[in-house]
Amino acid sequence: MAELNTLARPYARAAFEFARGAKALASWSKAFELAAAVSQEQKVEVFLSSPNLTTESKGAAFTDLLGDALDAKQQNFVKVLAENSRLGLLPQIQLLFDLYKTEQEKVVDVDILSAFEMSPELEKKLVDSLTTKLDREVNLQTSVDKSLLGGALIRAGDTVIDGSVRGRLARLTEALHV
Repeated sequence: MAELNTLARPYARAAFEFARGAKALASWSKAFELAAAVSQEQKVEVFLSSPNLTTESKGAAFTDLLGDALDAKQQNFVKVLAENSRLGLLPQIQLLFDLYKTEQEKVVDVDILSAFEMSPELEKKLVDSLTTKLDREVNLQTSVDKSLLGGALIRAGDTVIDGSVRGRLARLTEALHV
């Protein structure tokens, strides 16, 4: 997977820089989301991996398959990927592009799993605290899981804060068995 990300990174960065300059991050993100999904369909994967077809025919067929969902610049990008035999990297390119986009927009999605329903005041305090701590605008999603017993489990990107009673009991049990 790391190798695929290494191969995808220059393409994702180039697309991101172009889209940012054109003020079209949202449309490029949607285009990558669609192209990545289509490229992962089994029949499309078989088609793209076929050694009997030229890279030009693969690129033309792939852009035809996506139709009007891509503008001319996005179609050219797909053709460049095809010419370099990199259409299979579209899922990684999409992930990296979206990472660059969220970094640019300074937005993070935060999921909070709590043992009980949180009041709007508590949600606002959490958003304010996380916005300060993460230096990002926070999009908050909350859900309830009674099995946590108490407290909350917070996920913000790669960061996980386990303040649940269940998590504390698991850590205590682990410490006692060591």
